[in-house]
Amino acid sequence: MADGSGSSKQYRHTYERFLKVVPSRNILVVTLASFAADARRELPELPEENLLLEPSARKTAPCMALAAYTLLSRDPEAVIVATPWDLVIRDEDLFVRTLDEAFAYVEENDVLMTLGIVPKSPDVNFGYIQVKEGRNAHLMAGPLQVKTFTEKPSMELAEVFVRTGEFFWNSGIFVWKAATIASEMERYLPEVTELFRGWQSHITEPAFIERAYAECPKVSLDYGVMEHTDRAWLYPARFGWADIERL
Repeated sequence: MADGSGSSKQYRHTYERFLKVVPSRNILVVTLASFAADARRELPELPEENLLLEPSARKTAPCMALAAYTLLSRDPEAVIVATPWDLVIRDEDLFVRTLDEAFAYVEENDVLMTLGIVPKSPDVNFGYIQVKEGRNAHLMAGPLQVKTFTEKPSMELAEVFVRTGEFFWNSGIFVWKAATIASEMERYLPEVTELFRGWQSHITEPAFIERAYAECPKVSLDYGVMEHTDRAWLYPARFGWADIERL
């Protein structure tokens, strides 16, 4: 999911990172139509049909609707790892192992999985996810069930979050079946998914996407789906992670 902010070189960095996770033919880039030339220049090998162009910026939920319906039209059993393009990942071997484990769980379970970063210190610039397993859950391995989301708390609250071990930073990286996220979006965000009605026949048509986006609200996946669904799970992640704009 590339909003085009920052350096266009980030297309290449993120693309090459995910070549370690999935075959090149399975990598889709969703970006604004105004940044299409940048994406094609940085990723000349990307198949044309794998560059999905948003007519306008509508945050992550419409972006995911476009991606999920596109993938469902190609493979009803598709599993998605969704990531912002503007992340810095350190220890990419651990990153790949973590994603492989999350993939394996999602393939067998209809859950919406977030990679949760084990926090090293309190930070008010990140969202936090609390899990149901209680104190010191940050020491556990494997999937944990989500309890609450908190967006950018006060420093006092962030200190409590980190001290309990129940909270993780929200990485913005998700793993889920295309069918599962589509179903949950249809349940919690019908104001978005109704605009894609008829996707089975028209999802590849620019005019169809243009019409859908013309009326689409600006809404994030976290706010629109993850804070409401009972399918939210978290996979603890211990690789180095940072939002590029904070470096």
